[in-house]
Amino acid sequence: MLRVLITVFTYCWLISASANDAINNTIDRFHAAAAEANYNEYFDLLADEGVFLGTDASERWTKEEFKAFVLPHFSKGNGWSYQSTQRNITFIESTDTVFFDELLINDFYGQCRGSGILIKRNNKWQILQYNLSIPVPNQLSEDIVSLIKKHE
Repeated sequence: MLRVLITVFTYCWLISASANDAINNTIDRFHAAAAEANYNEYFDLLADEGVFLGTDASERWTKEEFKAFVLPHFSKGNGWSYQSTQRNITFIESTDTVFFDELLINDFYGQCRGSGILIKRNNKWQILQYNLSIPVPNQLSEDIVSLIKKHE
């Protein structure tokens, strides 16, 4: 009996590790395609009903809207580079859906946060939603909120 339990546990652990690798690979390829201004690879990783949320409150793009926004930049070879420094992946039980959050470094913005949802279809992980944000230290939040209110 113990041998069966150990076998089942090992099998489940291997499947989970393999899924984590595939998910990490998908997100890493998404960032790499953006840095390389690789339009086709970038949007192949975003699900057809995918949504990209940018740092500005007005930046909520469907895949088609985001493609239109990105095309002029990528066609000139202008991408953007975000390097993940920490990533957490959470599986939604009994589904082929996960959500994640990550800390990122960008040359212009400094530390950022990415979060989102991935879905597995036809044995392939795709990004269903990606949300890019700039974390604000609590000590600065009152000043930042005041600036935002003045801007609005």
